[in-house]
Amino acid sequence: MRICAAQTRPIKGNIKINIENHKRLIDLAVSHRAGVVIFPELSLTGYEPELAKELATHQDDGRLDVFQEISDARHVTIGVGMPTKSGPGICISMVIFQPLKARRIYSKSYLHPDEDAFFVAGQKSPHLKVNQTNIALAICYEISVPQHLETALKSGPEIYFASVAKFVNGIGKALQQLSEIAKNHSMIVLMSNSVGPSDGNECAGKTSIWNNQGLLVGQLDDTNEGILIFDTETQEVVGKTI
Repeated sequence: MRICAAQTRPIKGNIKINIENHKRLIDLAVSHRAGVVIFPELSLTGYEPELAKELATHQDDGRLDVFQEISDARHVTIGVGMPTKSGPGICISMVIFQPLKARRIYSKSYLHPDEDAFFVAGQKSPHLKVNQTNIALAICYEISVPQHLETALKSGPEIYFASVAKFVNGIGKALQQLSEIAKNHSMIVLMSNSVGPSDGNECAGKTSIWNNQGLLVGQLDDTNEGILIFDTETQEVVGKTI
């Protein structure tokens, strides 16, 4: 299986333009035979907590139908970031599209204290299964929460995928944490991050892949959009485009 981490430069609050950009990167990934493409945290809106209430929607929003159409037609699993409405409030969610299956969401279960004023924690399972391969999902701050990792490991995942919006001042710690997860649990680890302005800061990019020994095998830069693809059979990075 080939799994892709996409690095985007979201346009603040502009879901329409961001969808078009996602489509372009998905097309590029599928041209490299990727079977899974996952985007950064809140990729369709940008990481903008103060706009979350205004921009939040539900998983069946018709604007997202295009991703299900692509998934069905091109046999690819897609994960995009979006604030979603929940009974108690707004969740930071990944909306997941799989071929000929009902779309579902994974909502961030552990929030950073700075997010408590804008979001509520989700209760969904952080597990995704593609072609008999178990993938554990994490959204940004969750990579530093031991309880989240403990839950994620229950399905016996071969892959751990972190969808993040890491700023320049936090990227170093995140890269170290993910390398340790890969090494300590013998898992392939991928991280998808954004670049460009976000919530008054700057996203740091460096979308990365580690092998199951914790060694960094692929990384994008801190400026450009692009894709990074890992082949789980050959254990090699097979696509890197910026």
